[in-house]
Amino acid sequence: MMRVIRNSVATALLCGALPYLPAQTAPGAEWRSYAADSYSSKYSPLDQINTGNVSKLKVAWRWKSNNFGPRLEGNMETTPVMIGGVLYFTAGQRRVVLAADAETGETLWMYRLEEGERASLFPRPYNRGVTYWSDGKGDERIYAVTAGYNLVALDAKTGVPVPSFGTKGIVDLYQGLERVKAGEIGSTSPPIIVKDVMIVGAALKNGTSPTTKTNVPADIRGYDVRTGKLLWTFHTIPRLGEFGNDTWKDGSWEYTGNTGVWAPMSADEELGYVYLPVESPTGDFYGGHRPGDGLFGESLVALDAKTGKRVWHFQLIHHGLWDWDLPAAPNLIDITVDGKKVKAVAQVTKQGFVYTFDRVTGKPIWPIEERPVPQSQIPGEKTSATQPFPTKPPAFDVQGTSTAILNDLTPELKAESEKIAAKYTLGPLFTPPAVQDANGKVGVLMLPSVNGGTDWEGAAVDPETGVLYVGSVTDPWVLAMQPAGDRSDMAYIGGRAGGRPDRPLGLPLVRPPWGRITAIDMNKGEFVWQKANGPAPDVYRNLPAAKGLDLSEAGNPAPAMLMVTKTLLFAGEGSGLLNGAPNGGGPAFRAIDKTTGKILHEMKMPGVTSGAPMTYMWKGKQYIVIATTNRTEGAELVALTLGN
Repeated sequence: MMRVIRNSVATALLCGALPYLPAQTAPGAEWRSYAADSYSSKYSPLDQINTGNVSKLKVAWRWKSNNFGPRLEGNMETTPVMIGGVLYFTAGQRRVVLAADAETGETLWMYRLEEGERASLFPRPYNRGVTYWSDGKGDERIYAVTAGYNLVALDAKTGVPVPSFGTKGIVDLYQGLERVKAGEIGSTSPPIIVKDVMIVGAALKNGTSPTTKTNVPADIRGYDVRTGKLLWTFHTIPRLGEFGNDTWKDGSWEYTGNTGVWAPMSADEELGYVYLPVESPTGDFYGGHRPGDGLFGESLVALDAKTGKRVWHFQLIHHGLWDWDLPAAPNLIDITVDGKKVKAVAQVTKQGFVYTFDRVTGKPIWPIEERPVPQSQIPGEKTSATQPFPTKPPAFDVQGTSTAILNDLTPELKAESEKIAAKYTLGPLFTPPAVQDANGKVGVLMLPSVNGGTDWEGAAVDPETGVLYVGSVTDPWVLAMQPAGDRSDMAYIGGRAGGRPDRPLGLPLVRPPWGRITAIDMNKGEFVWQKANGPAPDVYRNLPAAKGLDLSEAGNPAPAMLMVTKTLLFAGEGSGLLNGAPNGGGPAFRAIDKTTGKILHEMKMPGVTSGAPMTYMWKGKQYIVIATTNRTEGAELVALTLGN
């Protein structure tokens, strides 16, 4: 049985207390979507906080999550939305939905759906927030996907479920899915709404060492925002007779799963299109059981939001074997290319490319070339002969591995790096995985890693200049496969030697910078600047091998969490501890000159920046709110403003 839990504030409202009625705000002062807007710009025109006074930022309030369910072992990845003086967000492993006062951080209401074992089995505990909707006539709602994969609609003023939506405010997202079992599917990103249609994605179990070649096919679905009625379903693994089914050879579409959209989506409400960044099929590193290119795996897909019909698509990786899911929301941006205005969509990727298209037609803005790539030697695997390479912009991080990129900061480090690298197979981008210990090598040294490049943190865009800002890491990974034996019905799964490679004297195997921020002029497809993401973390700088080395521009190997305003670029140093490794993000939050990349101000936060920053204006003050995570003290929201 599912049980609804509300705090006394919402209960009092049901008993006749006056509802909390937020005051009206000035245009442009709110943060109405996860990434600011449906374009996923992460941009605000506010400039009360600017280059001249950003050094006067102070903490306005702190909201701690410790009393809202079990603490996450990883990060609080939420980014609040702010409408009418109220912040709405999620917290804790139980996915509590909360409303807080934008001026003080005071909790106004909370909601949690008690789902029992169904929630505890969810494979992805993290969540990035909620979705707001209003009919403009007083009906204001907050939508959230629970840990147990239920879609809930709440009255934004009270936190009480909307009785006319679904069944008493709840739509069971298991309904209508094929081969679904509890704990195999859920959601990490908020839904997106386009013209009263709410589109819901899915996140599934990690596919590096799956126990079976079968998994839930992660359909994308559109629901009526008022009633919760299912309007359409788009199959990311096309069924028989559907476009793309012929790219799944030997009937592999019948049992292969994943191919979900776990990252945030974007939309052009004028066109009525929603843009889907689709992940890899099952499994991440071995595709012998799913021969063919496998549409729509690792594709950017534009759908008509009203009907769910495909408008256009582009597959960024054919028959993916590297866990290079499309990891972030596509950025919609209006640019001018060769004197012609273009409605564009730019997709940043784990492999370090920005793929850019006309978002109306799907035509690439600059040529994307199919180039030959190395072929797999694993029995049963059939890799694609070519992969798509954008000609513009340049790659924003290092691609491929060779002895030329190894750590050579000192002669000792160079010698140790070469010794370690000799254990692995080195090669260019798209070098396929290899069987562990085959040909005397532990595995393939891969760069970028399974985390990127860039990951779910994505990019921010300045719509006034057409400049895209993206954070990335240079963090190699070992792809080592092994026969599955009785661990799976797949022929091969990820081996025990997979993961991060050995480190020379404790430092990264490759030369710095290990983290960077890149500004790209999307009108020209050229870099404006590229800077290290701060200094190396203390865990590196304090090593004996680093003594005497200047690591002030070595970069932190965790993708920067970015937001851009009229005058500044804000960057949290990193998104947290990468897979529990001690070289994750640091507590620094920086204000950067967006035209040059120069750091103008730096603040120390209570923990690493674990959610993308957001900003708003309320009662004449501009605030910046950041989710932070501290393994010792827990996760919290920190609000900054000028003065007291």
